[in-house]
Amino acid sequence: MVNREPIVDQIPALRRYARALTGDAWAADDLVQDTLERACSKWRLWAVGSDLRAWLFTVMHNLFANQVRRSTRQASGSSVDIDDVAHELVAPEADPGPALDLQRCLLRLPLDQRAVVLLVSIEEMSYADVARITGVPIGTVMSRLSRARHRLQTLMDAPARSAAPQPASDAPTNPLPSLRRLK
Repeated sequence: MVNREPIVDQIPALRRYARALTGDAWAADDLVQDTLERACSKWRLWAVGSDLRAWLFTVMHNLFANQVRRSTRQASGSSVDIDDVAHELVAPEADPGPALDLQRCLLRLPLDQRAVVLLVSIEEMSYADVARITGVPIGTVMSRLSRARHRLQTLMDAPARSAAPQPASDAPTNPLPSLRRLK
């Protein structure tokens, strides 16, 4: 008989990660449900005494990656790059705030970078755990995290840069103050 309590304890973290991965509450709940179903059906593959949380996140990560690959194959030729249609999207009347802007920017990251930044920053997992979950070396985790943070900073600063006056070409610029916002 499987002790459900340790699995149930992980559901809030799984939901948080799924929501950040998918950007949609319904899709996130479906992903968590699929993860829990897969975990229950493959319970014999979990090594007793190993990190259950990391194992569940690995199951979720693999399921999501498979779903993305499957949907990409099914929609090949019919996908639209959001940057190509950005001018057609209607902006909301009020300022959505930094949280919504951060979510929009997270969803614009490549999946491999998004997964790493979410696991390290939101779930506070170690690089070693993230490496096990994503199936890549620790150095790759660090590289993806660095690229993701840089890209997020660029995406978050983009509206501010276009609206703010540009410094004179001979004026020194200091990017460090803006980098502190992500920490």
